[in-house]
Amino acid sequence: MRKISIFFMLAFIIKSVAQEDQRVITTAVPFLTIAADARSAGMGDMGVATSTDAFSQQWNPAKFAFAERKTGIGLSYTPYLESIITDISLLNASVYNKLDEKSAFAVSLRYFTLGEIELRQFANDPGTLAKPNELALDGSYSLKLSPTFSMAVAGRYIRSNLRLPQNGTEDSQAASSFAVDVAGFYRSREVAYNNFDGRWRAGFNISNVGGKIQYDEGGQENFLPTNLRAGLGFDFILDQDNVIGLTTEFSKLLVPTPQDFDNDGDIDSEDNDIYQNESGFSGILGSFSDAPDGFSEELKEFTWALGAEYSYQDAFMVRTGYFNESEEKGSRKFFTLGAGFKFKAAQIDLSYLFSTSQVRNPLENTLRFSLTFSLGEEFYND
Repeated sequence: MRKISIFFMLAFIIKSVAQEDQRVITTAVPFLTIAADARSAGMGDMGVATSTDAFSQQWNPAKFAFAERKTGIGLSYTPYLESIITDISLLNASVYNKLDEKSAFAVSLRYFTLGEIELRQFANDPGTLAKPNELALDGSYSLKLSPTFSMAVAGRYIRSNLRLPQNGTEDSQAASSFAVDVAGFYRSREVAYNNFDGRWRAGFNISNVGGKIQYDEGGQENFLPTNLRAGLGFDFILDQDNVIGLTTEFSKLLVPTPQDFDNDGDIDSEDNDIYQNESGFSGILGSFSDAPDGFSEELKEFTWALGAEYSYQDAFMVRTGYFNESEEKGSRKFFTLGAGFKFKAAQIDLSYLFSTSQVRNPLENTLRFSLTFSLGEEFYND
């Protein structure tokens, strides 16, 4: 066990400075935006328009309607801040089941543990252990509306237990909220070109739509990380053994931009009544036009990513990707590498991240793992 209270203090200071200088958008339960599986992580943290897999619940549950096997089970492990501490990690489990050729349902659980923290009021006091954690439990239903297009709706229960006991008491309570996702996925029929066959893919997902989350009665209300994702991809089917998939994705947090409401030179959105009284839904609607510097700043709030995946005989996969975020909105910039190995019904995926930003990435130089099982009868998609 390592003590991480100093880390949380530094993280809070860094976040505050970033908000004052650059208007970085922050939300509650940010673990919901972390890529929880190695395949997506290996392609630049994207998944809204990639082909279907067992981890589609986080990115685009509408993809499950195009699954090629009856049942899929996915398990993944992502160590977080591994270079600083060893007991912070994100665990993910997902299961989908096709009801018929047109529909499917899925459930998943994401669990983010921040390890153990030893609390002392005075240096010589016996320590009290706290184990802060967060989780999200999802359920979704997807349906093909045509042979090439599907939609899905997902519901999510979110629980955030980050409060620490005070004065030796154990009366701290977890915050909770509910959210929904609305998603769509397009997968074209295979088209013959001159030297290869091809298939188009496209998708969107509006995720974590819901009310705000509150840790203390009468205290500050925090926005959920409501997010808009959209992507486009194309599969180069060179022959029956070799397929190259290229995908691009854009995303934007549908959360109000921090602002200086009282014109005192400080970003004070977290303390301002105007910000606090704004509902989650009004925040979504206003998030496209509330940046103080106008349209140019709104564009900076979009992130983009490029990813590629090469598959040989659907048994060996190599992946790479790049993710970019404006320097004024968080400055996450990184390259990723990944690989996958499939044997019969089981597949293991790995990914690795290289930061290209001056701001250090919590997942830099971290190896992530996923394990997938594809079971049951096969379904043919045109």
